[in-house]
Amino acid sequence: MTESTEPLSPRARLAVTAGRAAAAVSRVAGRGSGSVIGGRVALKLDPDLLGRLAGHLDVVLVSATNGKTTTTRLIAEALRAGGEVVSNALGANMPAGITSALSRGSGAQYGVIEVDEKYLAGVAEAVSPKVIALLNLSRDQLDRAGETRMLAEHWRQGLEGSPAVVIANADDPLVVWAASSSTNVVWVAAGQEWKDDAWSCPACGGVLQRPDDNWKCGECGFGRPTPTWALAGDDVLDPHGTAWPISLQLPGRANKANATVSAAVAAAFGISPQVALERMYAVTAVAGRYDVVTYQERDIRLLLAKNPAGWLETFSLIDPPPAPVILSVNARGADGTDTSWLWDVDYTRLAGHPIAVIGDRRLDLAVRLEVAGLDFRVCESLQEALQQSPPGRIEAIANYTAFQDLRRIVGN
Repeated sequence: MTESTEPLSPRARLAVTAGRAAAAVSRVAGRGSGSVIGGRVALKLDPDLLGRLAGHLDVVLVSATNGKTTTTRLIAEALRAGGEVVSNALGANMPAGITSALSRGSGAQYGVIEVDEKYLAGVAEAVSPKVIALLNLSRDQLDRAGETRMLAEHWRQGLEGSPAVVIANADDPLVVWAASSSTNVVWVAAGQEWKDDAWSCPACGGVLQRPDDNWKCGECGFGRPTPTWALAGDDVLDPHGTAWPISLQLPGRANKANATVSAAVAAAFGISPQVALERMYAVTAVAGRYDVVTYQERDIRLLLAKNPAGWLETFSLIDPPPAPVILSVNARGADGTDTSWLWDVDYTRLAGHPIAVIGDRRLDLAVRLEVAGLDFRVCESLQEALQQSPPGRIEAIANYTAFQDLRRIVGN
């Protein structure tokens, strides 16, 4: 563990205290957890507070378009085998939320931090992480984040010269290009279901050849590195070729990939795959994701899908037809206000499911489903959607703020 060079200064302690007070007021006022406003107040009083709070921690940063909240939770659970962990477990992943999280970690050894893709380079510079985990990059909130090649360039510049161990997905060309500027990379074959953002070479713009998993640019030769860790069916293969069974309560291939990356991160801190994976089994849900709740005498599974890649993975999780499905889409600030991404999702995978559509942008979604040739009902509320849905467990799929709306309604 890295020892703090000095205790927090009076200014830093004042900033932490003021931030906690602001967060408490926010909670009392019913405006959420207060982590963001608390962090903003604290950073206003001490702009360097984030780095000061991380000074005594072995920090892991986790960034991706999809899966970073779940992977952060899995890594945190694994590292608890070696000591106390502080983490932004609820997903407040910009500097203010991260500052709030670390302010609670004075006695911790590890800091496991989810970081929004746009802020990775700046947060890494502030907290000097020991490990950075990079999972994937795909289109998301184009009105806010820009296109994926720009994000990959930002990552690449930020990682250049970093002493951190970078644990990166060898199957995502954008991630590989970004991570290749680092001097210490551990490659993980975690897979890539969504490929529509990675058909051109990020290095030269040429066409990537994908005859199998070993993608390669036909023009400049940039290609998939040889991984040392891999997801192989239901097992994690470590650098020695030993297979460790993955036993998760979280569903789907994507979460097995998240567990594989998490095992590689844990190994960087001396925790064996067996111990790490056993500890991951304790995770049953992540900030409400995958929870099954009973509401108005109906069982509803809550699933979060924020972008085309996320929807693709989520479709593979749901019960087969004729399981009823409720879809909810908003376009508030946290979601991104551009809903054009709906046209990139293959909603024909929902054929045969009774579908109800709710949310602020239900009409946008209805047009997309109409073009896809699906049968659906547009409903004004969750209650109406439940009344319209046939018997059986309901799969409720929603983007970010729509998901939070559902959680509030069902009391989750």
